[in-house]
Amino acid sequence: MIIDAHAHVLPDGYPEDAPSCFPSMEAVTGSTDRTLAFGEMRFRAKDVFFAAERRLEAQDASGVDREVVSPMPPLLKYDLLPADGLALAQHVNHFTAELCGHDPDRLTGLGMVPLQDPDAATGELAAIKEAGLAGVEIASNIMGDSIGHEKFLGFFQEAERIGLSVFVHAMPSPMNRLPKSAMGTYVVGVEGMFAAGSMVLGGTAAACPDLRISFSHAAGGFAMMLPRANYFWGGAWNEGPVDLDRAVMHDDGPSPLEIARRFYYDSMVFDHRTLRYLIDLLGADRLLVGSDFPAMLREDPVAKTLRDMDLPADQWEDISSRNALRWLGEARPAT
Repeated sequence: MIIDAHAHVLPDGYPEDAPSCFPSMEAVTGSTDRTLAFGEMRFRAKDVFFAAERRLEAQDASGVDREVVSPMPPLLKYDLLPADGLALAQHVNHFTAELCGHDPDRLTGLGMVPLQDPDAATGELAAIKEAGLAGVEIASNIMGDSIGHEKFLGFFQEAERIGLSVFVHAMPSPMNRLPKSAMGTYVVGVEGMFAAGSMVLGGTAAACPDLRISFSHAAGGFAMMLPRANYFWGGAWNEGPVDLDRAVMHDDGPSPLEIARRFYYDSMVFDHRTLRYLIDLLGADRLLVGSDFPAMLREDPVAKTLRDMDLPADQWEDISSRNALRWLGEARPAT
């Protein structure tokens, strides 16, 4: 069984009386495609983004048994007024729930919330669960504030309390840390690293030990940073015994690596050498299959790089499906 834990949806339209700040999906002459227009963005979306039957056909064609679908990341537009952001989130969530209702065994949906207003976002989580969605997608930063900022703690505590999964998608920061040419490449690595690191350093991960959270693209450069963070916490190379004479950032809680091993990470990193490092450092029980479909083409067949690594059967079973079920709260955590 293969579960693609990183795939995206777009609604096929928006109400005629929607606020002017909403996106639009413009018809494409002679095609079933639509053009997403959202501010300066123009993106041609194939009908597989919004047509349930087409999604199932695409699953069959690539060997996917089930998808976890989340809103296309540009919809996470946190510079909208909070009321407009909430209205947009509710429309997208309703659409996603209806799409997944077409075949709940093969389509699992994540909602979105207006995190520019943490209280409103927190209040919307119950409605997301009531709609039958399994969790919520958020961006890696909210108008430049990393997700580990204390003002978002209540949001994560509520998601943990009611059992919703969280998917963090790397997104550019308005602080322009990198040029626009890095949008789809380096930005993913930098912003994913900042997001995951902020959850550790800001204390949110420690405060929410049962939060089921996943990071797109393996949280970018986070895994390369962790051994250094662990050294500063414990004063030892290679996860050796704690040496307080060398440690400079020690506390009585779990180490940075122990916390990082509570998170999940999708495996869309484009290279088997990186995957081997992630498995070695974080564990095969932490990785999920991800594709970014249909914004990007899947490998043919899906997860080909993972398949070609000759992983032990138990590791392949974990990564291909069991970890996704654990992240979604449908199976027990690995022991």
